[in-house]
Amino acid sequence: MAVVIREADADDVGRIVLFNQAMARETEGRELDRRTLSKGVEALIRDPARGRYFVAVKGEEVVGQVMITTEWSDWRNGQVWWLQSVYVSRRHRREGIYRGLHEHVREAALAEKVIGIRLYVDRDNLPAQETYRSLGMAESQYLMYEEMWA
Repeated sequence: MAVVIREADADDVGRIVLFNQAMARETEGRELDRRTLSKGVEALIRDPARGRYFVAVKGEEVVGQVMITTEWSDWRNGQVWWLQSVYVSRRHRREGIYRGLHEHVREAALAEKVIGIRLYVDRDNLPAQETYRSLGMAESQYLMYEEMWA
């Protein structure tokens, strides 16, 4: 059965919330408040200028999601998309859905003349740089990856 990737709509909110809760449990050992999360997902779906969700659908079942937000890069004079969260249900992880979501976002970004995509990846608790600590910033658990076209 083929996987179809499409922009999320209001009917997908419940599934996206469940995926975000599962992702937070798996990656950070945190429990996210369902009501707050629902409001955030609904707000993003209602206002695509802020960002968007894309969902991967297999048959009638939503099996994965990716959330993007938009940022302006003055250095490159264009928009960059941030991949904020990506999740695929456990039983579908070995079906190429992560790659499919990434390729879909990449193609959509290119079609919309976005100049690149970025995402953060967990850095396995390596210490943050001393420079940022001295400025009062907290250590981060993420590394940034990007792919720019302009």
